[in-house]
Amino acid sequence: MARQLLALVFPPLLGLFILALGNGFLSTLVTLRLNAAGASVDTVGWVSSAYYIGLAVGALLNDRLLLRIGHIRSYSCFASIVAAAALGQALWLDAYWWFFLRLLGGWATVGVYLVIESWLLTSGDRAVRGRVLAFYMISLYAALALGQLLLGLFDLSADVTPYVLIGMLASLSVLPLAIIPRVSPLIEHAEPLSPLRLAKMTPTGVMGSFGSGLLVAALYSLLPLYLQQINYDIEGIGQLMAIVIVGGMALQYPIGRWSDRHDRQIVLILLGAVLVVLALLIPLAAYNFWTLAVTLFLYGGAAFSFYPVSISHSADRAPPGALVGMSQGLLLINAVGCTISAPILTSVMSLVGDAGLFYGFAAVSLVMGLFFAWRRSVKPAPQPVAPFSAHPVQSVVGAELEVTNEMVEGVEEHAQADALEAERRESALTAAADHAENGPSGEGMSSEANSVSDHAESKDDNPPASPPRS
Repeated sequence: MARQLLALVFPPLLGLFILALGNGFLSTLVTLRLNAAGASVDTVGWVSSAYYIGLAVGALLNDRLLLRIGHIRSYSCFASIVAAAALGQALWLDAYWWFFLRLLGGWATVGVYLVIESWLLTSGDRAVRGRVLAFYMISLYAALALGQLLLGLFDLSADVTPYVLIGMLASLSVLPLAIIPRVSPLIEHAEPLSPLRLAKMTPTGVMGSFGSGLLVAALYSLLPLYLQQINYDIEGIGQLMAIVIVGGMALQYPIGRWSDRHDRQIVLILLGAVLVVLALLIPLAAYNFWTLAVTLFLYGGAAFSFYPVSISHSADRAPPGALVGMSQGLLLINAVGCTISAPILTSVMSLVGDAGLFYGFAAVSLVMGLFFAWRRSVKPAPQPVAPFSAHPVQSVVGAELEVTNEMVEGVEEHAQADALEAERRESALTAAADHAENGPSGEGMSSEANSVSDHAESKDDNPPASPPRS
């Protein structure tokens, strides 16, 4: 990737890393803190869903601020609200109060994601888009993984230090964008996209974003609850959550590069199939730490890759000027999936048992894989019919002609005849001019000039034969 492109995308990625380092483990912290306080599974699910309701609301509204004041100032506003919402949770432990703060935090967080994604999508072209977004997801998931490891450092029953730390990091994340001397990309024209138009433009991208929201939100909010129910301690839960996120981080770039070189729809189909198998294996591996760790590593890598591949697929089909609107729309679809994920899957867990979480994962992945396969059968990606080889540019007429040796020889002979005739005309005109200056009378000049003129007219009336065509 070009050094100039890396210089342009580095500030937002660094800011995102700092913010996500603190904000990333907040979802796990909220789940464990409420469970330790004796809240019911349904209460945990609804408070967790408030964050994703905020994501959905923000995905509808936050583009207005971005288009009005630009990337850097928008990021500063959203990061400040993320900090305030995290600090507010340290003031009072109440399910309704936390529901409101998680709603506010989700609204601001999706604003951060909208700024970063629109910045990155407008910075690179199609050839590197998958890799640019892979770096985005790597930065995000690296911070989330490191954040999960902080869980074992705090007393979750009463300590307010985690919320203070999260607020500090969110505030500091503004600095890379504010002080690094780089210019944010310009948004020349923003074309709003209705959900219906977005669904018509890229149904695969819409389904991928929605399914990604269902899976990833449940991983963050319900997987810690499942691990706690099967008697893992806080340190073990933090380590396993970090392994899930490290899996997502480690596989982002290879999957992104793979999607740049092949049909992204095939990549999505294969990811869906892998997720079905892994989801069914997780309950079988749950009681051995290392077996579960390997399975969760692979599952995280596949699940977290759905969203970047889906938005790369959508960006390939977006019209000029529609990338911000497209990013906003897909964030909204993703947030809708996140919002309904916890209530639906907690209901499945209540009916089937704790392992119902993974049966739900398998069902969602299976539906997505089948949908992607159907879409590819309806509208496959264009593929070259033969290996690429460079050809000179031709006009429409030139593409229909077969150039033969006879044609080449005829053109060369025609060019030589023209050159000889031009020399003959020039010599005759020069001789006529000399005769006019030095000759005994003007009649000689006139006669010679007329002779040259008549010869020229005869030449124009009888051009050389055209070269043969075959």
